[in-house]
Amino acid sequence: MAGHTHSTDDRTRDEQPHARDDRPLRSRVAETPRPAAIWLLGAAALLAVELGDIAGAVRSLGGMAVGAVAFSYSGTLSVAGSGGTVGLLALVGVVLGFFVGGLAIATWTRIRVLHRVTDRFSYRTRQLLDGVVLGAAVALATWLGVTIGAVDVLVAAGGVVRSLLGVVADLPTLTARETIPNRGYQTPDGTWHGTFMSLAPAYAWAVRVVVVYGYVAAVLAWTWMGYLWYRAHYRRVDWTPRDDVVRRLRSHRWGQFGMVVTFLFLTLAIFAPSLATTTAQQNLYEPFSHSITHYDANTDSVRETLVGSANLQTQSEGYASANFGPMSYDQYDRFHPAGTLTNGKDLWTFLAYGARVSLVIGLLSIGVSAILATVFSLFSAYYRGLVDLVLVVVGDTIMGVPRLLMLILLTVILSDTWIAGLYNGGILLALILAGTGWPFLWRSFRGPTLQIAEEEWVDAARSYGQSATGIMRLHMLPYLVGYLLIYSSLILGGVILAVAGLSFLGFGITAPTPEWGRAVNLGREYVASASWHISLIPGVMITLVVMGFNAMGDALRDAVDPKSDDGNAATTEADARGGGA
Repeated sequence: MAGHTHSTDDRTRDEQPHARDDRPLRSRVAETPRPAAIWLLGAAALLAVELGDIAGAVRSLGGMAVGAVAFSYSGTLSVAGSGGTVGLLALVGVVLGFFVGGLAIATWTRIRVLHRVTDRFSYRTRQLLDGVVLGAAVALATWLGVTIGAVDVLVAAGGVVRSLLGVVADLPTLTARETIPNRGYQTPDGTWHGTFMSLAPAYAWAVRVVVVYGYVAAVLAWTWMGYLWYRAHYRRVDWTPRDDVVRRLRSHRWGQFGMVVTFLFLTLAIFAPSLATTTAQQNLYEPFSHSITHYDANTDSVRETLVGSANLQTQSEGYASANFGPMSYDQYDRFHPAGTLTNGKDLWTFLAYGARVSLVIGLLSIGVSAILATVFSLFSAYYRGLVDLVLVVVGDTIMGVPRLLMLILLTVILSDTWIAGLYNGGILLALILAGTGWPFLWRSFRGPTLQIAEEEWVDAARSYGQSATGIMRLHMLPYLVGYLLIYSSLILGGVILAVAGLSFLGFGITAPTPEWGRAVNLGREYVASASWHISLIPGVMITLVVMGFNAMGDALRDAVDPKSDDGNAATTEADARGGGA
């Protein structure tokens, strides 16, 4: 009820009161507006200090947004400002841009014209007719939009939006490198120039790291506070099963360790430009197109040097006279928290941007795998028989082949295709991991889905004549969400490990795109030398991240389904972790 503040964490499910407030959320907030107002003000403040970065991120994706699609009447579809031809993406953008119009036409046609006729048809026939009318309306709207030049209007509108976002993106932000710069040079009197508050680069970088992680921690804490206030003042009921999940997570120490590691990794990936000591363009991609300022003691003057030339003088090659280890400075006053690579590039910057690459590949791979596994598990559980048999045979066939061998084989075979050029091989690797990994997730989902398909509410929906897709979407899929979250978190660590392993072997991500496994490979010859950091630091980070995601997955499994801790889920858990990849 609105306004109640008592805690329900220590209650069991059977002791929960059944009081329910069915008023709309707006009415509940209007009765007790103070907590909601305070939380919204805090959230607005947290967003405001990073508004520039948020606008910049949105602007960088503007080429894929509605309004950035351009259509040339010669038949070539391209994305404005992207400099490349992506016909399929543009076609999808055009169709989605006119989808609302098509839906309106289909609805009007369905109600005004075919109402009396379609009432004579069966439910399935009406569904099919609706689909045909909607498809025709979308196609007609798309054709009209292209013919009358509406796409050009969208392109112009997209340009205006991108310009506005560019203005907002130029606003200073709390965590930006420009706000707390760590690059500078030291003069003979010991004064640092160009750094934050004239601090040494190491201290300036440390301040920025603390600010970034402090900001993310504040966002998470404020989000948690909002959940507590919602539960205390605005939730419809006093207790939900989510309360028990939260209570179990609070006492799961192994899971809390995993959450801390996951928090550190995700923050490193998302805020890589701020946490790195320099930019990716300057350090990794175009070192000979950028210069740095440093004090030259030989000429007693401040000089500029190309970053690429400086890197050639700061290589870590395994012996003391040619090594820049962790927490060291080079002769150009650059600070290296994790040392340098064999090519002189900063290892920490490599690892920060490599975390982003690993996260993108992992999320894309898991997203595709989860969609395939969910759809196939629903179909196999609902239809049984031949459908289930075919999926079992296909899944077992894929799982029967050593996954590492299959990954290497597909990577080599598809390395010359156009998709291998996307994200320097990252997209191809993610799709290969998804194509070979969905059977393990499907095996994990199949058992629970078969149990759900036997429930009374599913039989009741069938008896009322509801369609198969409607039953699977409304009455079966919601009960798979918990399993989807659990096994996706478990498998993410395995995907990161597989990507690192392939990069270590020379497959997958191509240089100069940073990837942790390639750093391990670069330093494997120097493990027993002064340049041990090249392999050891990324190797330890890979191990911690994999352990962190597995620990978090274990905690989610134990919190969502406590009965799974009795050993019955051992097989599916092992399958979800990657199947030996």
